[in-house]
Amino acid sequence: MHKERKASSAPDSSVMYVKGVGEFRARKLAKLGIHTIADVMEFFPRAYISRIVNPSLTDMQVGEMVSLTAQISWIDTKKSVKGKKILHVGVNDGLIGLVCAWFSYPQSYLTIFKPGDTIWLSGMLSSFGGELQMTHPSFEILSDDAEEDFWRNRVKLPVYPLTEGISQITMRRIVLNVFSTYAARIEESLPQFILEKHGFPVRREAMQIMHFGQNMDLIETSRRRFAYEEFLYSQILWARHKLHHNEQVLGLKFENRREKTTALKQKLQFELTGAQKRVIREIFADMCSVKQMSRLVQGDVGSGKTIVSLFALLLAVENGYQAALMAPTEILADQHYQNISAMLEGIAVEIELLKGGSYKGKAGIKQRIAEGHAQIVVGTHALIQKDIVFKKLGIVVVDEQHRFGVEQRARLAKSQGRPDLLYLSATPIPRSLAMTVYGDLEVSRIDEMPKGRKAVQTYIRSDRKLNTVFSEVREELRNGRQVYFVCPLVEESEKLALLDAQRLYEYLKNKEYPDYVVELLHGRMPAAEKDAIMCRFKENKIQILVSTTVIEVGVDVANASVMVIEHAERFGLAQMHQLRGRVGRGSDKAYCYLIGHQPISRIARERLHTMNSTNDGFVIAEKDLELRGPGEMFGLEQSGMPQFKHANLLQDQEILQIARADAFEIVAEDPLLADPKHELIKNKYLLNYKKREELIQY
Repeated sequence: MHKERKASSAPDSSVMYVKGVGEFRARKLAKLGIHTIADVMEFFPRAYISRIVNPSLTDMQVGEMVSLTAQISWIDTKKSVKGKKILHVGVNDGLIGLVCAWFSYPQSYLTIFKPGDTIWLSGMLSSFGGELQMTHPSFEILSDDAEEDFWRNRVKLPVYPLTEGISQITMRRIVLNVFSTYAARIEESLPQFILEKHGFPVRREAMQIMHFGQNMDLIETSRRRFAYEEFLYSQILWARHKLHHNEQVLGLKFENRREKTTALKQKLQFELTGAQKRVIREIFADMCSVKQMSRLVQGDVGSGKTIVSLFALLLAVENGYQAALMAPTEILADQHYQNISAMLEGIAVEIELLKGGSYKGKAGIKQRIAEGHAQIVVGTHALIQKDIVFKKLGIVVVDEQHRFGVEQRARLAKSQGRPDLLYLSATPIPRSLAMTVYGDLEVSRIDEMPKGRKAVQTYIRSDRKLNTVFSEVREELRNGRQVYFVCPLVEESEKLALLDAQRLYEYLKNKEYPDYVVELLHGRMPAAEKDAIMCRFKENKIQILVSTTVIEVGVDVANASVMVIEHAERFGLAQMHQLRGRVGRGSDKAYCYLIGHQPISRIARERLHTMNSTNDGFVIAEKDLELRGPGEMFGLEQSGMPQFKHANLLQDQEILQIARADAFEIVAEDPLLADPKHELIKNKYLLNYKKREELIQY
């Protein structure tokens, strides 16, 4: 028995009830994130194609992703060396010819392509035999009689992201049916004063322009409107959070007594950089106010974040409070403990190291923490577990804070008397991402390296030049230095033809460097075994460490002078930058070799060039965002980063700034959004952001 289908006129009803969809296509559309009629309306085209042949190939470079409209000149098939037929379709944009090649194709392709037809193509431009070529491009014949009269007579056509079973013609038909039936029910989501302020079209008009517009300027204005809308509501969340935090959440108010902090400053063997001094002032201003500090310090590896945080710890201690520093691993906690103990030698401060698990003396450490005798406590995230009780906790510093999401930060903020919170990150991120990922934090940047710190010299080498690299590495080993080799895989893979750590380890140990101690380190090892290997490497009991990216955030080994990254074309910029930061920790020259294996894509070449041209983590972060986009740079669940359908964090930074300014102005004027002119904003905000606000409000 078939269930009776009841269509609904509401935009939030199932797309299944739209004319031309049904249950089968509804399942296909669900793969594109389309479940409701409203989803169809907001499923904007990814591009627009023109029926007019556009001579644009002269401006395009081999290796680029290109889209163009051209005319089919000829069709041909010929057998390859292996006897398989290859389909070639020649096209011309009015000035230059291009050959499209399909090495596997359905039989229907032989009748689809007809000389004289106009075709839209999208794919990577390559070169073969002196001719421009596209292999397996996306395409659409623009003289197809299957289109409705509405689309057939239009110069510009929308191009939608697709899934198997849904063609462009089908998607256009669905979109047209949706707007023909439901356009009158589109409700506005921005108040009139915002529309007038920025010259945005009303929502109904903007949506129809996005799908059916013929003027690219109007299409761009409408796109900006939807990007602005997404940014506005996400920034209202942060504006309300900051206002609530600053006005209602009282923290601890410290006094800058200049006792232990001055003693540390006088004891330092080096001059603080201007950036370090600026960030310390920003931190002290927060700590000496009545609000609970919630600040992120970003800075490259070696920029001096630890010493900056130590001043913050001492400010709490000289006010009679305890201070905690959390590191992501026990070996890093141990490193922090040793470094801080050395820097505070001669200054009367009780420092404790709290490790996980059971060991002799742990009960005594916990007791000293509870009684307040332990003034600075270094440990892992176990420091904030229920069985660890501080007598008077004043500040918590979290190293490598990217392992904490928004909800974890909120829980930490409410712990043990609302201590001040300082987060450290050695992964610089672009300012646009900081506004969205870390909207609940004040952000400080240490964008200046200490004087005398030498930049790591970076070289790009082909895998054919490995013997030369091995020889140069051997020279460093003879001089008593240590070396990292990093691979993308632990062991050989049937699917990926990549050099793996296991095989490289065996080759280096048995063939290339038999006179040196070579060890293997990877993420599958138990934590205790990894820590033991890193300790031996730090003690120079191991000269060559072959590893996966498990050492990306790792222990400082001042004697390590060389980083060799195998298959560097497979790594992201942020990863390579973090790996390079593992060397050059001492006073000696340091080197990073980026070993590329063919084929190397255009984007991979850009990444390698960027690494070769700069050591600035902030420049690298901006380029990383440009090449990869925010979704790959940050795990959405981990970072708490909002997912934007229409806004592009790289291209729309100007719109983000405008929307942020408007959001903070609205909330400053009307914190509860009670003014009638803000009613529309309030209703939409509460519908989409209320639960998220409850999670982070502290």
